[in-house]
Formats: sequence, structure tokens, C-alpha cells
Amino acid sequence: MKNVGKIFKEHTMQIVLVLVVIFFTIMTNGMMFAPSSFNSLIAQNAYVYVLATGMLMCMLIKGNIDLSVGAVVCFIDAVGAQLMVNKGVSVAVSMLVMLVIGLIIGAFLGWLIAYLNIPPWIATLGGFLAFRGWGTAVLDGLTIGGIPEGFTKLFNGAIPDIFGGSINITCIIVGVIACVIFVLTQVKSRATKLKKGYEAQSLTSLIVTCVIICAVIILFAVKLAMYNGIPIALVWVAVIALIYNFITSKTTLGRYFYAMGGNMEATRLSGIDTRLILFIAYLNMQFLTVIASWMTMARLTAANPTAGTNFELDAISACIVGGVSAYGGAGSIFGMIVGATLIGVINLGMSLMGIDTNWQKVVKGIVLLAAVVFEIMNNKSKKIK
Repeated sequence: MKNVGKIFKEHTMQIVLVLVVIFFTIMTNGMMFAPSSFNSLIAQNAYVYVLATGMLMCMLIKGNIDLSVGAVVCFIDAVGAQLMVNKGVSVAVSMLVMLVIGLIIGAFLGWLIAYLNIPPWIATLGGFLAFRGWGTAVLDGLTIGGIPEGFTKLFNGAIPDIFGGSINITCIIVGVIACVIFVLTQVKSRATKLKKGYEAQSLTSLIVTCVIICAVIILFAVKLAMYNGIPIALVWVAVIALIYNFITSKTTLGRYFYAMGGNMEATRLSGIDTRLILFIAYLNMQFLTVIASWMTMARLTAANPTAGTNFELDAISACIVGGVSAYGGAGSIFGMIVGATLIGVINLGMSLMGIDTNWQKVVKGIVLLAAVVFEIMNNKSKKIK
């Protein structure tokens, strides 16, 4: 029983995710399991995974957040649409301008927070208000459509099947390869930790993790293969997740983020430039915000004043639900992905059920509070032991 309780505690969110999917599948008479639903889950929530990755890096440092990302998405999209549609600027140049503007915003916010010691929520709240208004002004309160096809193809659509046929075989092959890589990575990571004398997850826990994740990957691969294949947005999400998982788990910079979240003063006294790391976190946040803005504009094929609304809340929720500590120093890319997927499933499931958007917000709020309460109770139980 102790082992069962330990496994449940270590994989709470994965188990909850499976239960939520089963619940919505029953409540929607199987619509939740339709191939189109799996495609919609990726297309509609790709921005959450991207923004939550950047938010994770900020939250590792004492639970810092960035409230400006949704407004910046609106502003960046407004600038891009004006350049591509109204000014006739090429897609490549327009994207470069959007990226530069995003990095300037990130550098400015990072400077305010890291070097002027302005609390992150105040500095980014200012960005939340300013860039939403600025984006609306650039658009003149109107929607700009007609985004060039060359741009939308970079972030929208699907990868063609090289084999042809009614079912996308390429998609299934990629899913199997992803499972093999995941299992080998997990086994190697555990073996390395044991060899170095570090604490590692039990063999039972490892098996449970591999079975759950591989089942999810294969399920997604089969369902997407029955629809249009691998969405390009999913490729972007996968690449970003892999890169940042490597950064957080294998690099010195990643260890600095965790160290600062654990004890900022001790990290500073050890000779690490904590201000620079904090600056990098917010610069990186806006870099990923630019990518999210590209995805959003490509999916909508337009820029409008409401783009990016509540994006920052979705990203923060994905992190918290995925086990990222609200106090800093704990969290992972894998956990964030589980959290973002759970939020996406809840959104999609309630939409398929026809639940009013206001009640959807109520449910997401309850889920977020439950995740925080679970973290606090879990931390208390660890201290008692």
C-alpha cells in the first residue's frame, strides 16, 4: 500500500489527466476521443506550451511571473500584420522586426526587474496595460486579415505523409520513435543518478511513468494519423520542449535557475551573477512570446485587438498545475507539459459539452487552487517526515 501511495503521489497529475480524459469522453459521447479533437487540442493550445516554458524559467526564481505576455502577443501581432499586409514588407523581414521588438521588450522588462529591483508583477503589469493599449492603437481597433500564406504555412497545417494512404503512417512511426527515445532517456537518467549516488525514482515508478507517457504518445500518434497527421504547431512545441528540457536539466545555466529559487542570497554569495540570470529569464520569456505570437497569428490568419487575452493566466496555470512551485526552485518541463495538457483537455472538454465560458473559468480556477493546495500539503508532509 505504501508503494501504491508513493506512486500516486509521484504521478498525481498524470493520473488526474487520464481520469479527466475518461470523464469528458463519457460526457461527450466519445467526441473527446475523435481524431479532430486531438488535432484541436494541439492547435488551440500550442501557445500555452510555448509561453508556459518561458514562465517556468521565471517561476523557478522565487515564483516570479510575467503578466505582460498576452498583451505583448497582441502588440507583436499588430506590428507584424501592419508590415506584412498594409506595408507589403516580406515575411522574413517582418518576422525579424517582430523578433527584435520582442527582445527589446524583454530586455527592458528584465532591466527593470533585475537591475532596478522593481517587483516582477508590477513591472509586467505595466507591460500588460501598455502593450494591450499599444497593440489596439496600432490596429486602430480593427482586425487585419489576409496574412500571407508563406507565413501561415510555417506554423499552421500538418506535415505530409511520405507513404500516402488513408492513415498517416509517418505520424505513427514518429510516435513509436518518440516512445523509444523517451524510455531510453528515462532509463539512462535513472542509471546515471544511481551510479553517482543521487536519489532516483524507484523502478516501479519508472515503469509507471514510461507506460503512461508511451500510451499517451501512441494514442496521440494514432488519432492524429487518422486526421491530418502531425500538426506543424506540435513540431514547434516538441522542439522547444526538448531544448529547454536540456537547458534546465543538463546545463550550468539551468542549475543557476534552480539554485536561485532555492536560496537567492546563498547563490549570490557563491559568486553567481543573480541579476544577470534574472535578466535572462525575462529576456527569454519575451523571446518565446514572439514565437507564441507567430503561432497565434498563423492560426487566426489575422491580427486583432483581443489576441492574447488571458494567455498569461493560461501559462501560469499550466505551470502551477504541472507541479512548478509557486515559491520557486522546483518544477520541470515534463511537469509543465502535463499541466498544459490538462488545462487544454479541460478547455476542450467543456467546449464540446457546450458549457458557458464563465463556468469554464470557474472550473479552471478551482483546478488551479487545488494544485496549489496539493503542493502546500505535500510540502508539509515532507517536513513532518
